[in-house]
Amino acid sequence: QVQLVESGGGLVQPGGSLRISCSASESTLDDYAIAWFRQAPGKERESVSCISSSGVTSYYSDSVKGRFTISRDHAKNTVYLQMNRLKPEDTGVYRCAVDLNDRAKWFRGANAEHYDYWGQGTRVSVSS
Repeated sequence: QVQLVESGGGLVQPGGSLRISCSASESTLDDYAIAWFRQAPGKERESVSCISSSGVTSYYSDSVKGRFTISRDHAKNTVYLQMNRLKPEDTGVYRCAVDLNDRAKWFRGANAEHYDYWGQGTRVSVSS
């Protein structure tokens, strides 16, 4: 079992930036693909980004491409999502998830069925 913890969320004005992180306290994430999902009030969950275990392959939803960057630091056992030029529609609870099979595939977004463990989420609010 992999226990994931997200952090770094908060309130930011439109156009601002946040970096959220995903870490595992008692397990290594080195071998796993990691994805970020988000869910806004009244909306369905959507995939935001994913990254392969190596960090070489990454994907983004059309809505965040060019604004968000996913990365990972194996030494810190952490995956990051740098969010720039934030928009109100980016508001939501962001959760990271682990694919033990390291698929890191993207077809109409990341397939949530591929992800075995999920964090509780960190809230991002973009508002003026």
